[in-house]
Amino acid sequence: MLPKKTESDHTSDQADKPEAAGSKPMFYDPGEHRIRSFVTRAGRVSSGQARALEELGPQFCIPYQKSVLDIDRTFARQAPTIFEIGFGMGETSAAISAGMPEKNFIGVEVHTPGVGSLLKLIGEQQLTNQRIIQHDAFEVLTHMIAPASLAGVHVFFPDPWHKARHNKRRLIQGPMVQLITSRLQPGGYLHCATDWEEYAHQMLDVLGAEPALRNSADGFAPRPSYRPVTKFENRGLKLGHGVWDVVFVKNK
Repeated sequence: MLPKKTESDHTSDQADKPEAAGSKPMFYDPGEHRIRSFVTRAGRVSSGQARALEELGPQFCIPYQKSVLDIDRTFARQAPTIFEIGFGMGETSAAISAGMPEKNFIGVEVHTPGVGSLLKLIGEQQLTNQRIIQHDAFEVLTHMIAPASLAGVHVFFPDPWHKARHNKRRLIQGPMVQLITSRLQPGGYLHCATDWEEYAHQMLDVLGAEPALRNSADGFAPRPSYRPVTKFENRGLKLGHGVWDVVFVKNK
C-alpha cells in the first residue's frame, strides 16, 4: 500500500457537520442528510491557482444547480462525455482529456486548490474539452446528470477511509454505484483505481453486486492505457506497493 495523508480522527468525525454561516463555502446541501465521503477543509491556494480561478473559472467551472445540465450546449458539441469524481490536483484529468480531444470531460472536486490547479493546467495546455463542478458528486449526479447520458465514469484513488469505524464514508458503496450506473449509457464503463488492497476487493464486490454491470476482466483489470501512472504511484510501484484497477461495463 502507498503511504497516505489522512485526516485526523477529529476532522473525520466532523465530516457531516455543516459549516457555520459566514465561514468557508459549503459544497454540499446540508439538508440532504447522508454520510459523505469527503471533508471540506481549507487549503492553501497558490498565486497561480488563484489567478486561474479568477481568469478561467468563469469559462470552465459550471455552477451547481438542481436541474439537468445540457451537456451538448455546455461543450457546444455532441460528444461522448466522461465524468470524473474527485480529481485531486488534476494532473491525471488534464493528461486524459488532452489525450482524448474527441471526448468531453466533467471533473467534480470539492477542494479549491485542486480546482485551481486543474484550471491552471487547462490554461497551460489549452484544453477546451474539460469542465469542472465544485460540489458533492452524489448531488451533482442526482440533479445535474441525466440518466443514460455518460460514456464513462472515473474514480481514481478515492480516500480509503482505512479505519474500520470510517469505512462507512467510502465513496464506492451500493447506493453510489447504483446512481452512477443509472447515469451510464448502455455500454458505458465505470473505472475505479486504488492503492489500498482491502478497498480494491470491496470495489470488486460492490460493483459485482450491481446487476446492470459486468466485469470487463476476470477480477482486477490491467491498467488501461489512458490512465497515466502518477509520480506518486510510480514511486510506490518501485517500492513494491500495489495498485488495482477495476473496470465494469453497463449491460446493453
